[in-house]
Amino acid sequence: MIFDASILFQIAGIGIIVAMIHTILKQMGKEEIAHFATLVGFIIVLAIVINGLSDLFQKIKSVFLLQG
Repeated sequence: MIFDASILFQIAGIGIIVAMIHTILKQMGKEEIAHFATLVGFIIVLAIVINGLSDLFQKIKSVFLLQG
């Protein structure tokens, strides 16, 4: 199985950007918007992970059901 490391770099990049946005907004006194930005970043990462898990389950399903 070939492991694609680009997904890890995408998630790490999103995490770094969201952390910077959160810090800047918190320093400006806009904590509600900072929490909202963090939530949006989490939802984006969650969507990426769910998409990857979906692909993984499809591959597992094709292996066990011999559908190619």
